[in-house]
Amino acid sequence: MQTSSTGNCSKPPNRPSSTSRKSSHLSTSGTPTARQALFCPTRSRKNTRAQVSRKTPSSFKFTGTAGQSFGAFNTKGVTLELEGDANDYFGKGLSGARLIVYPAQNAGFVPEENSIIGNVAFYGATSGESFIRGKAGERFAVRNSGVRAVVEGVGDHGCEYMTGGRIVILGETGRNFAAGMSGGIAYVYDVRGKFASRCNREMVELDPVEEGDISDLKDMIQRHYAYTGSTVAKFVLDDFENQLQHFVKVFPTDYKRVLLEKSGRPQRTTHK
Repeated sequence: MQTSSTGNCSKPPNRPSSTSRKSSHLSTSGTPTARQALFCPTRSRKNTRAQVSRKTPSSFKFTGTAGQSFGAFNTKGVTLELEGDANDYFGKGLSGARLIVYPAQNAGFVPEENSIIGNVAFYGATSGESFIRGKAGERFAVRNSGVRAVVEGVGDHGCEYMTGGRIVILGETGRNFAAGMSGGIAYVYDVRGKFASRCNREMVELDPVEEGDISDLKDMIQRHYAYTGSTVAKFVLDDFENQLQHFVKVFPTDYKRVLLEKSGRPQRTTHK
């Protein structure tokens, strides 16, 4: 399995379908070989061999259960698509790549009601994007400084110490969300109205989605649907004007002040 920087990954693919696959044995250290650029430890549920198919020179599809640090440190131009689930540190230190994960087509569970990746996803990530059909564990996007990601629920301490990037959560969060969050923006789909009590508002404000946010938010949800076939994303998109009222914008206070000063707009007071 060789990588290349020549692949064109800018256009979202159609919903993944069954394709012919080849097995590629992964080393016990978690990397395919010492010379390869990918860091994507993956194992099948039935054996220790990864099921891998190459879609373009820099786009790979994996089937099965990934170990820790799937896709860690991957750079711009690489797309890793996982049909299955992944362990902790998913996308750690991501540096420009695209990571896609969704359950197997014959999975016997509802994706948005179950965890599909583990804890501490995107720890220290600097750039790239990810689309996750299902929930993530605790400390999702901790110390993220640039990744743009869509996920369908997170555990405790989501977006902890985040300094940049955009996160869309199409589901519920755990407690202590946004603790120490000083930059970036998160959009939380809060249908049940419970999010305010689960958010640490020491450094952030909770705002409605503004006109300038709508295009970016909708584009991220559209891309999530295109890559994963998410039923939650489809529901939101089909009734977008009405569902928009349920989104809460998590905006770090100091970051908000700086942006407003640069734009010359007066700062609004948000309700605590």
